[in-house]
Amino acid sequence: MHDTLAYLPQILPAYIAYIVAVVSPGPAIMAIIGTSMTHGRKAGMTLALGIFGGSLTWAIAAAAGLATLLQTYAMALELLKIFGGLYLLYLAYKAFRAVRTSGELPTAAEGPKTPSFKSLVLRGYGIHVTNPKAIFAWLAIIALGMPQGAPASVAVLIVAVCCATGFLAFMGYAILFSTSHALKVYRNARRWIEGAMAGFYCFAGIKLLTSNM
Repeated sequence: MHDTLAYLPQILPAYIAYIVAVVSPGPAIMAIIGTSMTHGRKAGMTLALGIFGGSLTWAIAAAAGLATLLQTYAMALELLKIFGGLYLLYLAYKAFRAVRTSGELPTAAEGPKTPSFKSLVLRGYGIHVTNPKAIFAWLAIIALGMPQGAPASVAVLIVAVCCATGFLAFMGYAILFSTSHALKVYRNARRWIEGAMAGFYCFAGIKLLTSNM
């Protein structure tokens, strides 16, 4: 344990880098915000749980050295990039359909129907795990906080602390944007919010499909 704590000066910059990454708006954060506003706190937190699972998957993969595998089999990364881009475009299509619905926000009794727990978790997981940039973010964090020759326990500590922070941040977004004030804002600007989400997902999907990694 003492050996691991000796690497704290290197771990701290990695932790700061993770905080900057997790609070920056992206497909995952936008999905949490939109779901929390549309379907409420429970749905938002459920989606956040799936997103956390995707983040944890990439964190463990980065710590285990998946980068070497992806570099060896470039086609695997290319397929993941294509699948992720198409998935984001699918989310853009769903958000665009929501824009075309009636301007009045339905009541809880008449809709919109809240997706099931399983579908929300899988949606959140899919958003994050199909984004190849997430693996590169985690690789940068691991590389920044774990100098050459550091024991494996350092990587474990980085993943544990960052993932705990990420879990709190994801859940915090869900709670914040499901408040009565957030719902009031959503009711007054529903079409604009759904339109912005559709545009964002479309932009992110096209950018991912056309990017060189």
